[in-house]
Amino acid sequence: MTGAWPASTVAATSLLQVVLVVVGGPLLVGLMRKVRCRLEGRVGPPIRQPLLDLRKLARRERIRPDQASWVFSLAPLVLVGTTLVVVAIAPLLTTDPAFGSYADLFAVVYLLLLGSVALALGALDSGTAFGGMGASRAMTIGAIAEPALLLAILALSIPAHSSDLPAIVTGSLAHPIWLATPQRLLALVAFVIVIVAESGRLPVDNPSTHLELTMIHEAMILEFAGSDLALVKLGESMRLTVMVALLADLFVPWGIATAPGPAQVAIGLVSIIGKVAVLGVVLAAFEVAVAKLRLFRVPELMAGAFVLAVLAVVSSLVTP
Repeated sequence: MTGAWPASTVAATSLLQVVLVVVGGPLLVGLMRKVRCRLEGRVGPPIRQPLLDLRKLARRERIRPDQASWVFSLAPLVLVGTTLVVVAIAPLLTTDPAFGSYADLFAVVYLLLLGSVALALGALDSGTAFGGMGASRAMTIGAIAEPALLLAILALSIPAHSSDLPAIVTGSLAHPIWLATPQRLLALVAFVIVIVAESGRLPVDNPSTHLELTMIHEAMILEFAGSDLALVKLGESMRLTVMVALLADLFVPWGIATAPGPAQVAIGLVSIIGKVAVLGVVLAAFEVAVAKLRLFRVPELMAGAFVLAVLAVVSSLVTP
């Protein structure tokens, strides 16, 4: 697969993936906000508003707690850096991204986990009650969400006989019947629940609230300001985008470029933008239709996702 793609094309498509997610992440957040506002009978801000907010924050002065150490300063960089690595190696536009051989499901999941842990450590390092509360809640959810994500993708890797994400996507394209199997449906539900939890969306968390008794993600980033906050916001939007894009390509892989050439890459670009936009609209509509869960019920939801992922793995092992 790698030999069929010129090195320059592989590098260009991976760079295009990075640019697409960096710019498209905030736009996806803006699209979801716009859909929510429309469904609630409000006009809402323009879709590009998150990009304007990032530009405004990047121009502001950094303000950090006096008791914070280098951990606090490093957390936003680790969050953005790990997400950029995932974006560069993941099969989003093509089945042969740069360093695609390193796009192992374990590597991708743990890179995402590293970003979450870095943000939680930064929140703890701020020394505030809200930071510690948010970090504690986030790690409680992540302790179940990350294994559920790992098992959900593992269920997809068993029929493909490979843990590499490009190989899983290629195998799904070669065997479309895999996409309608029970294990795929179980893994799909678990994957969606993990995306909702990891991105701090309803019903797990409400990204638009600042009520101290219900905050999870917002509590962790209260002490970040200026360019630090801009990096955190950018990293979170990129994580949401790359996870939604992986969901689209792993479960609905049609449209992804499988051969080199501008036409194939253009089709892959249009395909991934369309699939991510549709999934973003669906998630936003779902948020309007549900209420936030009580905090002690969230682990039950995540445990349900973990059980579904386990069932998907077991079903993949016993089904020929």
